[in-house]
Amino acid sequence: MAHTMVKLTATVCAAALSVAVLGGCMPQQQTSAASQAQSDNRAYMTQVNQTMEALQTRLNGFSDAVSRGDVVTMRTQADNAFKALDELDSQEAPDALKDVKQCYIDGSEQLENALNAYIELYTEIDSATDTQPFDWSTYDQRIADIQAAYNSGLEKLQEGDKTAADLPQ
Repeated sequence: MAHTMVKLTATVCAAALSVAVLGGCMPQQQTSAASQAQSDNRAYMTQVNQTMEALQTRLNGFSDAVSRGDVVTMRTQADNAFKALDELDSQEAPDALKDVKQCYIDGSEQLENALNAYIELYTEIDSATDTQPFDWSTYDQRIADIQAAYNSGLEKLQEGDKTAADLPQ
C-alpha cells in the first residue's frame, strides 16, 4: 500500500509538473507570435519609409524639370518616380497592414495619373505651333484638375500613414 501511495504521489507530481511546463510554454509562444507580427509590421513600414524617401527625391527631380520646362526630363523623372511607386506596390504587407498597403496603392495610382497628366499638358504646350496653337482657355482648369489628383494621391498616402499609426501596438 505504501508503495502504491508513492507511485500515485509521483504520478500526480509528474502530471502537475507537466501541466506547469506546458502552461509556461504557451504564453511564450503567444508572445513570440505577437513579437514576430510586430517585427514584420516594423519591417514593412521601414520599407515603405525608404521607398517614400526615394519617391520624394525623384519628385524633386521632376519639379526641377518642370521649373525648366524640360518635357523630356519630366518624363525621365516621372518614370523614375513610377519605379518607386511600383516598388511600393510590390512590397509584401503583413496581414495587419493590408488596409494600409491598399491606401498606398490607391495613392500611388493617383500620383501616377497626376504626373502623366502634367506631362501630357506640357507636351501639348511644347508641341504647339502657329497653325495648331495650344488652347490656353483650358490651361487653368487642367492644372487645377492635375493638382487635385496629385493632392488626392498625397492624402491617400497620408491616410495609409495614419491608419498604420493608429494600429494597436
